[in-house]
Amino acid sequence: MKELELKKCSVCGAIVKVVENKNNSRFICCGKEMDDVLPNSVDASFERHVPEVHVEDEMMFIKVNHVMEENHYIEWVLVKTENSIHEFFFKPGDECELQIPYTGPALVYAYCNLHGLWLKEVE
Repeated sequence: MKELELKKCSVCGAIVKVVENKNNSRFICCGKEMDDVLPNSVDASFERHVPEVHVEDEMMFIKVNHVMEENHYIEWVLVKTENSIHEFFFKPGDECELQIPYTGPALVYAYCNLHGLWLKEVE
């Protein structure tokens, strides 16, 4: 499965999800080329960023065991399967947990406002 392609502006912080880029086009924001956002997959810090995922009874349960404070939290979780993308947005104080039907292999991304993008592959 093809990984999600994200671009981020180094000036304003805008993030763009690239659906298709056949010509390998450049993305410009605030007069500068946007940077690739690449996911981490190994948590080496106290805060947990990599989504915890388990499948049970044809449901996928996802949790990011991370602080959800005003200045440090998981902004969103995105689940990409072969045929769909599911996006979930969070704010400080929320529980970063969700469940969706399991339809097969998936890429589960979590985005921390301070530490960037994290990835868990689910078979």
